[in-house]
Amino acid sequence: MSGADSKRITVLVVDDHALFREGLVRLLASEPDLEVQGACSSVDEAAQLLTANIPQVVLLDYDLGPENGMRFLRRAAEAGYRGRVLVVTAGLQDSEALALLRSGAWGIFLKHNSPETLVTAIRKVARGEVWLDQHFLRLLVQEARSGLYEEHAPRLSERETDVLRAVFEGLSNKEIALRLAVSESSVKATIQQLFLKTGVHTRSQLVRAALERYRDYL
Repeated sequence: MSGADSKRITVLVVDDHALFREGLVRLLASEPDLEVQGACSSVDEAAQLLTANIPQVVLLDYDLGPENGMRFLRRAAEAGYRGRVLVVTAGLQDSEALALLRSGAWGIFLKHNSPETLVTAIRKVARGEVWLDQHFLRLLVQEARSGLYEEHAPRLSERETDVLRAVFEGLSNKEIALRLAVSESSVKATIQQLFLKTGVHTRSQLVRAALERYRDYL
């Protein structure tokens, strides 16, 4: 490998919208210091690609259809990935942004920004710098000043509260779906959102979080 090639930033693109993903790959391929090692649409595909190559930067779409970026961050951590993850999204709730940053994301890039700005963000993240929109930066400062960054329990929606109560009672996803008159996939999505908000990974941990931080909801 030549000296120029050795300085290239290797990138993995994870986005479930084919048109955006392919356009992003073409954009990155046009930059002499960037090298796309792979592109895929799901967390499982991305996890497989991580075992074949170790990209310096992962461009991760937060909303991956039935999945979200938190699942990839958990899988990447379990696999021992030590590169940088830059979340690319059209928008996030504040609680989601904080959860991503707590889970190891190096930055959050909003899709309304220009392609040139994205390339700049990739280079900065590859150098170990954090990339944050001003809104999320202010959010972090506010959380740090209030002392709530690690301890504050995000508020739950009515649906999340109903599902949390049912999980606390020991109901299965199918039983919860019947109780709430919704689909099982909707229940699974809500449970994933509860995992994200509470920072846990299993139902038993969610029950404990409910006892410790959401007793008033039960």
